Amino acid sequence: MKKGVGAAGYLLLLSFNLIGAEERMMRANITGGGGDGGKCTIEVNVDSVAIVEISGDQGRLITVSGQAAEWRRMQCTGPLPRNPSDFRFSGVDGRGRQTLVSDPRNNRGVAAVRIEDPQGGREGYTFDIEWRGGDNRPIDHRDGDRRYDDRNQPRFTTVTCSSDDGRRRYCEVDTRAGVTLLKQRSGSPCDLNRTWGFDRRGIWVDRGCRADFQVRVP
Repeated sequence: MKKGVGAAGYLLLLSFNLIGAEERMMRANITGGGGDGGKCTIEVNVDSVAIVEISGDQGRLITVSGQAAEWRRMQCTGPLPRNPSDFRFSGVDGRGRQTLVSDPRNNRGVAAVRIEDPQGGREGYTFDIEWRGGDNRPIDHRDGDRRYDDRNQPRFTTVTCSSDDGRRRYCEVDTRAGVTLLKQRSGSPCDLNRTWGFDRRGIWVDRGCRADFQVRVP
């Protein structure tokens, strides 16, 4: 089921990781391809709700609810660059909903897809991400980023942000390293750049959006 950019908000609770969330890492199988663009095909098994986060040649699978989500495949023509000039997401297979909740063009090269499976038992889900342009140099400490590998995995904090009165509200947090939407808590929609977003001041929510957000620690 195909879904575009747009998502429910993340609640940010001050912790370095989602409490109780199980995470599984996978390194992409790079098949080459060259040229100015690239593509990754990702396959996972999800029972209820999970988030797939992609940074460079690394995948991070977070189980939000249900049985532990499982990796099946992460095949790429190259690492996802930090600053692609063009980016596309497309859901390929799965009975539930797939939503892009983090666009790498405005989240320092991190793409995140939220998968919601409405029925009991694990279901296989497949989606593609494609891009053009961008910087594929390794990420290291000299430019202020953390190396995204098994030896030094990035840290995260979770925050709750709510527009309970229907007005724009800010949740002050350091967003320099990017924000990802994890779970919508409100009946009102949380759509990226319409009813939620982030800037130097922090995360903002509007028009009744209430959600959980995950922030990468700089």
